[in-house]
Amino acid sequence: MTDTTIADLWFDPACPYTWIASRWLLEVTEVRPVEVHWHLLSLAALNEDKEEDPEGDTEGYLWLPARICAAVTERHGQAALGRFYTALGERVHGGEWTTETVPDALTEAGLPPELAGAAMDTGLDDAVRASTREGVGLVGEHVGSPIIAATRPDGGRAAFFGPVLSRIPRGEEAGRLWDGTLLVAGVPGFHELKGAPHAAPDFD
Repeated sequence: MTDTTIADLWFDPACPYTWIASRWLLEVTEVRPVEVHWHLLSLAALNEDKEEDPEGDTEGYLWLPARICAAVTERHGQAALGRFYTALGERVHGGEWTTETVPDALTEAGLPPELAGAAMDTGLDDAVRASTREGVGLVGEHVGSPIIAATRPDGGRAAFFGPVLSRIPRGEEAGRLWDGTLLVAGVPGFHELKGAPHAAPDFD
């Protein structure tokens, strides 16, 4: 039996706080036996039936990177999705979107730059919705991005929304946060824990 815990991460590619949480998870893999598996969670899909969009995305721009992520997953798998998300996030969080941002990120991830055209392919929307439902189904529709499901070597699983972080914990600090999060999330009956209001995201 492997001693590795699988951390399934559902992420919205445009969310800055989710980006920070994803970088924290990668830090965790350096100090704990954890392997990250990557899944799409689209805030656009999550909010599409609400009278008011809490993201304020009236033009539907959040669908564009979500469709590209769906295309990457469909054609190249979840590991490729993780590579693309990293390459994209390193460009846009703390930077700017340009016409070359997505093609360059795809190329860096070892993927065809032509996949950038998937942004306008509404035929991918059902795949976006399905992946979003899979993640949200673990914790309930009252949440957003990120969602993490940690499956232990013994088969036990804890799923939760968050953590919402404004900076990236590094090294053993990242490991301690992981340990504590799993401890809390694994208690039967646990529902919610909040800290101070969000600070501006620090991507360093």
